[in-house]
Amino acid sequence: MFFERPNAGSRALLVHIDQQDSELATPDELKELVVSASLEPVWCVTSSRRFPHPPTFLGQGKVEEIAKSVGDVKAELVVINAELSPTQERNLESALNIRVLDRTALILEIFALRARTHEGKLQVELAQLAHASTRLVHGWTHLDRQRGGSGRGVGASSGLGGAGETQLEADQRMIQQRTRRITARLEKVRRQRNQNRRSRKRSDVKTVSLAGYTNAGKSTLFNRLCDSDVWEADQLFATLDPTLRQLSIPIVGKVVISDTVGFIRQLPHTLVDAFRATLEEVAFADLILHVVDVEADSRAERVTQVEDVLREIGAASVPTLLVYNKTDVIGGHSRIDRDATGLPVKVWLSAHTGQGLDLLVSAMGELLADNLVETQIALKPDEGNVRAKLFALGAVLHEDTDPNGIIHMDLRIDQRDLIRIQRQVAMK
Repeated sequence: MFFERPNAGSRALLVHIDQQDSELATPDELKELVVSASLEPVWCVTSSRRFPHPPTFLGQGKVEEIAKSVGDVKAELVVINAELSPTQERNLESALNIRVLDRTALILEIFALRARTHEGKLQVELAQLAHASTRLVHGWTHLDRQRGGSGRGVGASSGLGGAGETQLEADQRMIQQRTRRITARLEKVRRQRNQNRRSRKRSDVKTVSLAGYTNAGKSTLFNRLCDSDVWEADQLFATLDPTLRQLSIPIVGKVVISDTVGFIRQLPHTLVDAFRATLEEVAFADLILHVVDVEADSRAERVTQVEDVLREIGAASVPTLLVYNKTDVIGGHSRIDRDATGLPVKVWLSAHTGQGLDLLVSAMGELLADNLVETQIALKPDEGNVRAKLFALGAVLHEDTDPNGIIHMDLRIDQRDLIRIQRQVAMK
């Protein structure tokens, strides 16, 4: 293993760096990340820098302040809210005489704790290998080259041969080999996902993906919609492994809903690359439910961050419905906001109480129905199976039965479903 995980409950000293034009986590979010990594935050040192100090990212005076705080609070590691270069990480650990985790390493630690499926664990390991490969020199600077044999066969002189492979080179080779094996396995997963998507397309099954900033309530909403039991918790990245369930939506019929990993400010590229096979479920969806925590102070900024990640994974062109969650916390009411054409753009609801879920399902139906039409149909008394199917599709607005037993129905229905129904009636 090329990445040593910190012990659960380790005392962590936090270092929040306020950089000009930086969009990295706030001190509160940094604390949430540390708690989510099963570490104990014991103190926070803040620093304001316009530009990173090349050797240590921080200035010499701030490094000395952190070193003193480490001793005062008996910290076992330091967590810095910044992306450190391998050299900066190495210099800080040397100056502080304690382990240092940067932002990427901290998020990787959380992902390692959250992964439960075989696929999820492979994706996390791939990201860890990519991160560790740039830092191998950090762990092996004290080792010399391995000696090679003379290569002259039996009876040759006893002099040693040329310099052999360094421990660093050996580890780099092993990481490359492991990376290739994991990549090959994940490629099989990607091919299987593509096959499943093609099968759903042939069956004309719509797909909906939940996306949003971590801890916005996606898993709670997913469980409410699908009567599922996906693990949910009030912490960052509570759900990591993708989950797919079926949901019946009026007019549209059966759809597949997927719940994926939550996003965060500047999600490390190693994670985006490693989880690309999973995130493709979002990119290939027919509709994205972008879940927003209305209680968050930085709500608008978080929406922008999620939109940035969606663009990065190729999902910017997928139709998106904003779902403003946790309205019960702010005392708000459920409602649908529409654009100038009358289409839904926002749904306000509470996944916790269930208030407004009916509005969300209705809005999803409007957006997923490609060719929605309003029409009338008349059914004979013996065509009860057609009537039942129309109700199952949620297409019936009103119905009346005349004295002759003919059922007159007002419908709002997808054009393709209407054609199928008309063919079924004509065949009788």
